[in-house]
Amino acid sequence: MNIAFFLLPKHEVAFVTLDATLRQVIERMEHHQYTAIPIIDKEGQYAGTVTEGDLLWHMKRSEGRITFENASRFMLKELPLRMNNKPVSIESDMADLINLSKMQNFVPVVDDRGRFIGIVRRSQIIEYCAGFVPRQNVESQST
Repeated sequence: MNIAFFLLPKHEVAFVTLDATLRQVIERMEHHQYTAIPIIDKEGQYAGTVTEGDLLWHMKRSEGRITFENASRFMLKELPLRMNNKPVSIESDMADLINLSKMQNFVPVVDDRGRFIGIVRRSQIIEYCAGFVPRQNVESQST
């Protein structure tokens, strides 16, 4: 199956750019109630995924230097990312998508030039896979 069928296009995806401040990232994630969000560079290339954990650990390790109040003075590009969430090409197959979704809430999708074009949510992948699991009759289970 073509993964484009599952694609949530870029214009519908909440993302941040590498030149965002930590405060902007926190507010974007809070507004959309996401625990992770894609990062895009100036050329539109996928640059990684920032998570709540990345932000919290960075703030904790700053020993009070970075707080929510002053987070607008610190840049996302200075934040170390704990996970290396890999994108898939729009030409990839479902096996690639399923493999990456085991460790990621969403899988970023890039075009043939490596530009970010959207995401596929793990919930959509699970729904697709569930279609291959035989369903048993509920009545036969209770007897």
